[in-house]
Amino acid sequence: MIVILLKDVKGTGKAGDVVKVSDGFARNLLIPKGFATEASDKNVKNLEKQKALIAEKKAGEHAKAEKLAEKLGSVSVHIVSKAGEGGRLFGSITSMDIADALKEQHGIDIDKRKYIIDTPIKHVGEYEITIKLHPEVHASLKINVTA
Repeated sequence: MIVILLKDVKGTGKAGDVVKVSDGFARNLLIPKGFATEASDKNVKNLEKQKALIAEKKAGEHAKAEKLAEKLGSVSVHIVSKAGEGGRLFGSITSMDIADALKEQHGIDIDKRKYIIDTPIKHVGEYEITIKLHPEVHASLKINVTA
């Protein structure tokens, strides 16, 4: 029997795949539990429409991320923190501090989990960090830390 998977099924396929499985597996497990539906002409056409809509949505998100990456390339964030002798900070600058400063200074709100900080920021100076805006789009942000 040929079915369209609605959810990921280990060993069978991922959601949206059209696969051939045994009749008993389809009738006894996949269809009753809502993991799959029979691959009729109507269902296959609906699947193609859904895939086209998803592809269009992903392209829009990618374009939006590209625009934001361009904007972030020309932006610099200034963070003031307490420091001791030799410019060593009390604590470190975290991704949450950077996200708050970016939102406050430039009005750009990016989730703190998207910031990639390679080495901890524990000294006064200029740093450059990466922000993962989209799986294929990364932006660079300049940070200036002063005492």
